[in-house]
Amino acid sequence: MTTLIATSVVRGSQQGDSHGGVYLVDLGVQSATQVLDWNTLDIDWQGRGWDRGLRGIAFARDRVYIAASDELYAYSPDFRCLGSWKNPYLKHCHEITVWRDHLFLTSTGFDSILGFNLEKEVFDWGLHIDTDGMQFQARGYDPIAEGGPLMLNKLHLNSVVCNQGGMYFAGLKTGGLLHFNGRQVAMSATLPAGTHNAQPFADGVLFNDTRADKVRFASRDQEKDRVFSVPDVDESKLTGTGLDDMALARPGFGRGLCVISETLIAAGSSPSTIALYDLPSGETALSVQLSSDIRNAIHGLEVWPY
Repeated sequence: MTTLIATSVVRGSQQGDSHGGVYLVDLGVQSATQVLDWNTLDIDWQGRGWDRGLRGIAFARDRVYIAASDELYAYSPDFRCLGSWKNPYLKHCHEITVWRDHLFLTSTGFDSILGFNLEKEVFDWGLHIDTDGMQFQARGYDPIAEGGPLMLNKLHLNSVVCNQGGMYFAGLKTGGLLHFNGRQVAMSATLPAGTHNAQPFADGVLFNDTRADKVRFASRDQEKDRVFSVPDVDESKLTGTGLDDMALARPGFGRGLCVISETLIAAGSSPSTIALYDLPSGETALSVQLSSDIRNAIHGLEVWPY
């Protein structure tokens, strides 16, 4: 059966604690193996997830690319580090994606999408998104030159996907899934506030409705709409409670989403749990819990291709 790769962040952890890691999750036997432990003292100790832990995941040329808050890492399939790259306009990165010869990253802090050239191994493309109400503007910039955008985090961009039709991205405050056709940005689909991992799927859009503790597929044909509940948590069995400000972490926080097939999707939640959802039946097929620590939350989630 399918194996998934997941990254996690630890929200509200202290110096010296683990700050998340990378897991391979075998859905057939419903078990997980941690392959990287992200424990570093080079961390910005501000609230919420911020720099702690690892985020988006993508694959190209037998490399596994994983983003931290302000750095892109490349690993071999057996998780030897092959290189890493920073950029002054990369901050609070969330999801990443590969399209043709570029890897694109959401730079949440700078309301931007950055492009990393996989051949030259340099950041060579930047797109800043601004808004005036529901009107969006896109401005290209050179991410290795001065004069780029300010770090305002107005939209909290957290997802990016590319296909033949263009680039799609969304955030907590975009109001929907945005489409960039190479010239301008337009609203592709409206979404509730506070979503993660929004992406085109079939004839609609798939996303984590994080504020509602749901995973949703919204179709053009409303009869095909699906709503899945994030797995319930027995709060009496949670660990890590009372150690930090509990506003930093809560059970049922949905983030991390990937397509397994035309009929199966997987989504993450906290404490680090991955659920498999069956679209035709609208049922939860299974769930695998990686941790009982309330602070440990899934961030990135992809099908493992190796």
